[in-house]
Amino acid sequence: MEEDFYEALGELKEGDRRMLGRVKRQGDFFDSYVYENLLPKSHILLEIKERIDFSFVEEELRDLYDASNGRPSYPPEVLFKILFLEFYYNLSDVEVVKQCQVNILYRYFVGLSVHDSIPDDSTLVVFRARCGRERFERLFDRVVEKCREEGLLRERVKIVDATSIEGDVAIPNTVNLLRQGRRVIIKRIIRQRPEEDEELSEYFTRERLHEKPKERELKEEICRTREFVEKVRGRFGDEVPA
Repeated sequence: MEEDFYEALGELKEGDRRMLGRVKRQGDFFDSYVYENLLPKSHILLEIKERIDFSFVEEELRDLYDASNGRPSYPPEVLFKILFLEFYYNLSDVEVVKQCQVNILYRYFVGLSVHDSIPDDSTLVVFRARCGRERFERLFDRVVEKCREEGLLRERVKIVDATSIEGDVAIPNTVNLLRQGRRVIIKRIIRQRPEEDEELSEYFTRERLHEKPKERELKEEICRTREFVEKVRGRFGDEVPA
């Protein structure tokens, strides 16, 4: 089911083509002053930043971005590091964004300057969808393996493998992905057939989930999405992904 909606969200990748953003490897004088004076003298995130090279993320995801056209994106390395913090500290999308806004250590770790804007939580959802489950888990496992090799897992034993993606954080993201996938499909249908608006409106959920749902809520969301897929499958031709 979730894989179907990664495909449905392909519209976000094709219809909103982005140019590859690059990490700024050198900050300005103000950045240097702030970080030198406000960062802690020692911290596990400082060790990870110093000893783990995340630059492979850009190379691995280069094919998902346009080389020269489209709106500039946040650098994939930055977005991936934000999601790394999310898993590392067991935060939601909204919580990790808030922390990156106010926590100077988080900002430094992900590679943003003091002046840079922070991506919002919906940007993180789109980034995960653009990567796809298999590729994202492969990248995450690669970072975990590098951390193992450097002995950097002593404070957070929970980062053992990508199963943490399935456990604490990805469940609300799965619900959001299902809801967003339905919205994408419904919007495309309504553009072609406005008369379907009333019938499909019950499946259009605007709310985003920011906390881990109860098992019953997750099952209800999956059942609702399956019902929606069966309702629209084959009714609107090849132009509407169902």
